[in-house]
Amino acid sequence: MAITAIDYTPACEQGGGIGRLVRELVAALARTDTQTPYRLFVAGATAARLPAPPGANFTFTPTRLTPAWLARLWHRAQVPLPVTVFTGPVNLYHATDFVLPPVPRGVKTLLTVHDLSFVRVPAAASPALKAYLERVVPQSIRRAHHVIADSQATRADIMALYGTPADKITVLLSGVDARFRPAAAAAVQAVREKYHLGTRPYLFCVGTVQPRKNYSRVIQALAALRRAGHDLALVIAGGRGWLEDEMYQTLAATGMGAFVHLIGFVDDADLPALYTGAACVAFPSLYEGFGFPILEGMACGTPVVTAAISSLPEVAGEAALLVDPLDTAALTAALERALTDADLRQTLIQRGFERVQQFTWAAAARHLQTIYQQALAL
Repeated sequence: MAITAIDYTPACEQGGGIGRLVRELVAALARTDTQTPYRLFVAGATAARLPAPPGANFTFTPTRLTPAWLARLWHRAQVPLPVTVFTGPVNLYHATDFVLPPVPRGVKTLLTVHDLSFVRVPAAASPALKAYLERVVPQSIRRAHHVIADSQATRADIMALYGTPADKITVLLSGVDARFRPAAAAAVQAVREKYHLGTRPYLFCVGTVQPRKNYSRVIQALAALRRAGHDLALVIAGGRGWLEDEMYQTLAATGMGAFVHLIGFVDDADLPALYTGAACVAFPSLYEGFGFPILEGMACGTPVVTAAISSLPEVAGEAALLVDPLDTAALTAALERALTDADLRQTLIQRGFERVQQFTWAAAARHLQTIYQQALAL
């Protein structure tokens, strides 16, 4: 039976979107496929630090070499050290985070490209990261036998920017976990107290603090809504990222510091109650490969305002309000409608519950199995 290796490093290293995707997808794969031998490669780890394997047919293959050191070896020094030194012999290797390592001849390769924000929104990435990704991602796409994209928007970007043939790219949609559902009032109150959120209604944003998330315009919209008489707060759940100065400058310029709660990266267990307690989810990102907060907010029964760009309309469908993320006045108006129009709120909530039924991890895992089988046959 063919052996498949999966880069599980993001699941262990990243709390946010890509880490969540890999964790949830592999967990669903373990529930779906109990026969195929899988090896989960983890860089910068030891066996003692790893959780239990997700299934009896899954084995961890860690190395103490960190992702940064492997990047230096593989992509800067060009050391042709195959990843199978760590995983052992495999038939298929799935690189889950943009970059394909060296593999021996005869091993089929899959590469997941989540988005091309470093090209489409270049100011949102640090210069060093942008330069690295601009060099290694196109190389990895060319080398891979097949590419997985998180959305049709990302697939279109890969084709347009790198001339990749359409038949080399498959879209694999993500899911929303069953734990995202309306939380009980006691749970909502508990997270309010845990994160010192007070009693004001709040807008909720989820994602690493970085320019691409467009938090400065959300803060400006909050200021406008407060001037219009809405006693609102803003809660941002996301770890510190990069190029944050603009957001802090906006906080100072608008005087919104007392009404904006920067609660950092939060436990996954707290997210359903935080979504449920929100008056609205604001996700006007400048670019996304998918957009988990849209579905998570919908699953928790909260109206969503998001951006009419990249993959976000694909995810939202007709179950959210879509705006130009560069138009602060339009964002403010959409948020005000979502907050004050009772009929619209109920429509968005009902459509949201229906929309999330189309995105399940079980379906994603079954699709991934098919992609693996097709890649092995290439």
